[in-house]
Amino acid sequence: MPVNKKMFLVKNILDLKTIEQQPTRNGYGTGLVQAGDEDPNVVALCADLTESTRTEPFAKKYPERFVEMGVAEQNLASVAAGMSMMGKVPYIASYAMFSPGRSWEQVRTTICYNEANVKIVGAHSGISVGPDGATHQAIEDMAIMRPIANMKVFSPCDANESHKITLAVAKFYGPAYIRYGREKTPVFTTIDTPFEIGKAQTFWTEPKKSKPDVAIVACGALTHNAILAAAELEKEGVRVRVINSPSVKPLDEETIIQAAKDAGAVVTVEEHQVTGGLGSAVAEVLAKNHPVPMEFIGVQNRFGQSGTPDELIEHYGMGVSHIKAAVEKVIKRK
Repeated sequence: MPVNKKMFLVKNILDLKTIEQQPTRNGYGTGLVQAGDEDPNVVALCADLTESTRTEPFAKKYPERFVEMGVAEQNLASVAAGMSMMGKVPYIASYAMFSPGRSWEQVRTTICYNEANVKIVGAHSGISVGPDGATHQAIEDMAIMRPIANMKVFSPCDANESHKITLAVAKFYGPAYIRYGREKTPVFTTIDTPFEIGKAQTFWTEPKKSKPDVAIVACGALTHNAILAAAELEKEGVRVRVINSPSVKPLDEETIIQAAKDAGAVVTVEEHQVTGGLGSAVAEVLAKNHPVPMEFIGVQNRFGQSGTPDELIEHYGMGVSHIKAAVEKVIKRK
């Protein structure tokens, strides 16, 4: 099994019955507390969703460093920008549909234009929010954040990576956006799996002394689906390289360009509209540096709807079978 052992992934990565499952928002909760432990200037603000966004552990441990803003996402962003100017490191949390969705202008002008040191947390992103339906399913959030100057954008693949990203953004000055999920998803990285801003990791590698037939570039919890698809494709004789790209902006251009050169075909996978997110970022890089045939797994210009998370992932064409079909299609175009 060509999992990249240097990445320290769990041994039961392909076993959905035994693999641990946690929502990626849990990693934010633990990471925020640790960030607060390490830096007394870290503060947290929330828009009336303290438990749901996993801000609650920080609020309980550091009540003097927590502010409940109520249902006022635009004020949430503006107050955090002001606190940043006074030397604080604010983390602001709400559902991604409301922050940055409702507060985009404040994020752009009050935070990013002023280069404020605010860390924006968009919880319940993607369609796997489930029964909450289209109004609460943020599938455009990376697209609205990625074009803003000075903004960094992250989409962790599991709870462990969420924890690491939450800590990492506290260590640089400037705005950042992290999107998290609500539903439990496989925890397949470990505390030793490396994370670095602006870097991608190869989680599944083609057999030694060969080159891949295709490279899959994924972000978020669907990275695990990409690995499951790679395992099935390998049994069918298709050589696959799976790249986890939690740093959507800045993107690891070097790794992605090399994968395109090696494979000659690329599939991107994300729980987001195919327009404006990871797929668009990868396409922009390859269009300038090494164009290859591409296919895009994600939401195809549609709104979400109510349903169970698993039902919705399948309905919107982001399951393992859909990734395999995209791989087969793009290889024919080489």
